[in-house]
Amino acid sequence: MKTKKEKIIIPPPTEAQVEQYLKKWTELNNYVLQESSLTKLFHKTYPENKDIDDVLIKVCALNDFYSTNIFSPFSVAQHIVDLKIDNRLKENDTSLVNDIAQIVIKGTQKNFYSFATKYCSHHKPQDYPIYDNFVKQVLMYFRKEDKFSSFEKEDLKNYPTFKEILIQFRKYYGLEKYDLKELDKYLWLLGKEYFPNNYGTKKQNNLQIK
Repeated sequence: MKTKKEKIIIPPPTEAQVEQYLKKWTELNNYVLQESSLTKLFHKTYPENKDIDDVLIKVCALNDFYSTNIFSPFSVAQHIVDLKIDNRLKENDTSLVNDIAQIVIKGTQKNFYSFATKYCSHHKPQDYPIYDNFVKQVLMYFRKEDKFSSFEKEDLKNYPTFKEILIQFRKYYGLEKYDLKELDKYLWLLGKEYFPNNYGTKKQNNLQIK
């Protein structure tokens, strides 16, 4: 006999809650090392995106660490080079994410949206928050519970709108002291805890964030 699924109840976002999850974040030792290696790769070793060799190794590193299922890394790397993204990154052009995400591979249109948010975020983490399923679930939950915003689920896949929704979330709950990277960490860990699934379990086992 099936039992009624219990309603998920998540504590309201407060500074105390955010601090609690940011502390948990620092305890993911493997992840801390993973992030530091990516920071070195994106900021010191290969900060620009003009050379296919430089871009390809960054695409492969993200794909491996995050299991983003980019089955043709070279195609994605060439796409990024062709877009000439460096000036747009400097200008915090949020439309860049969707441009990176949309790519045709062997005649088939692909949308590597989550990967594109990660790629931009690792260049400028304070300006390009990361989208993934856990973040989506948490935002959808609090939209329903508290009506902090009136977005639809599909709006989260439009990156300028997604970033604006995060800013609305931060303002609504009085979390302005936290930057978008800190907010991203909080939302991801919250989603992993309250909305576990096979995707999340894989991430947890590998200590890979998003």
